[in-house]
Amino acid sequence: MKQFKSGHYINQGYYKSFQPTLINRQWKVESMEVLQLLSQADRELGRLDMYSNYIPNIELFISMHVLKEATQSSKIEGTQTNMEEALLDRDDIPLDKRDDWEEVQNYIKAMELAIDALEKLPFSSRLIRETHQVLLQGVRGQKKQPGEFRNSQNWIGGATINDALFVPPVHTTVPELMSDIEKFLHNENIYFPELLKIALVHYQFETIHPFLDGNGRVGRLLIPLYLVNKGILKKPILYLSDFMENHRKLYYENLMNVRDKNDMTQWFKFFLVGIIETAKKGIRTFDSILQLQKQNELTFQILGSRAGNAQKVVNYLYQRPVINAEKVCSTTGLSMPSSYKLIELLEKAEILKEVTGGQRGRMYVFDNYLKLFR
Repeated sequence: MKQFKSGHYINQGYYKSFQPTLINRQWKVESMEVLQLLSQADRELGRLDMYSNYIPNIELFISMHVLKEATQSSKIEGTQTNMEEALLDRDDIPLDKRDDWEEVQNYIKAMELAIDALEKLPFSSRLIRETHQVLLQGVRGQKKQPGEFRNSQNWIGGATINDALFVPPVHTTVPELMSDIEKFLHNENIYFPELLKIALVHYQFETIHPFLDGNGRVGRLLIPLYLVNKGILKKPILYLSDFMENHRKLYYENLMNVRDKNDMTQWFKFFLVGIIETAKKGIRTFDSILQLQKQNELTFQILGSRAGNAQKVVNYLYQRPVINAEKVCSTTGLSMPSSYKLIELLEKAEILKEVTGGQRGRMYVFDNYLKLFR
C-alpha cells in the first residue's frame, strides 16, 4: 500500500475535479494491523452468520435489520424519519414528514429488490443502476436520472461547485471507472481478501459518485449485497450505516485522506473496525431476540386458549412491531371485541404498549423488541 496513488486533481478552470486511479490490478497489504483486524473481522462475521442457521424464521428479523439500515442510511443524507415512523402506513404520517418517510420506504424496496436480483444477475453495474432506480422512484431525487450514471458534473459539500469540499471525476469518465470496479470484483486472477475488496470498492464508488443523487445510500447498500453474493453471509444481516452515522466525521475524513494523502491503510482499518463492531452488535441483538422469544413462550403458557392467537400476533410483530386492533383482527380471524380483549392481555403481559394516548385509532408497539434495534 506504500506505493499506492489514489489519483490526481485536474484543473477545470474555476474548480478542480479528482480523477481516481483504476483499481483493477494486483494489491498488496503490508500493514500487520490491517491483517490483524481482517482476521478479527472474519471471525466476528462467522459468528454472526451462524445465527442464520439457529434462529427460526430469521426472515422476520431481517426485515427489522433492513428497516434500521434504511432509517440510519437515510439519516446520514439528512432524512429525518425514525424507526417508529418508518413502520407506520403512509396515511398515518404527517404531510410535512411524508417525503422523508417515502425515501426510507424506497430504501427498503431497493434493498429487497437487489437481494432478489442477485439470484439472476451478477454483482454488476446493471444491478447497481437498477437498485438506484428503485431508490429514487417518486421521491425528491426522481428528476436526477434514476437508474442512470450522471451526464454532468456533481460535487460534495458547499453551496456551489466553487466552494465544494470535493469534486468527483468528470462525467465522461464515469462509465470507464464503473466498468473498472466491475472487472476488479470479478477478476479471478487477483487474490485480495473479500472484506478489503468491498472496502476498496466502497471507497472508489463514493469517490466516483456516479449518480446525481443517492450515491451514499447506494454505496452503503453495496456492502451487505457483496457479502451475501460472496457467501460470506447467508442472509443480509450486517449493515454499516449505524456505525458510519455514529462516526460520520471520521468516515468522511478517512475517505478524504485516501484522496489527498493516499492513505488507504487507515481507510481499511476504519472499515474493518466498522465490520467488527457492527457484527458484535448484531450478535448481541440476536442473543437478545432469542431471550425475548423464550420469555414470550413462558407468557403464552399462562394465556390458555388465547395462546395460539397471541403467538400469531407476536409472529406478525417480529416483522412489523406496530399494530392496531384491525390488524389483530385480520391476523387472528377474531372478532373486534375478542381482538381488543387479546390486546388487553398482551398489554398486561408487557408485550404490547399503547403509544397514541387517544381513545380512537390506537396504535400499539412491541416495545421490548423495538428497543433491541434502537
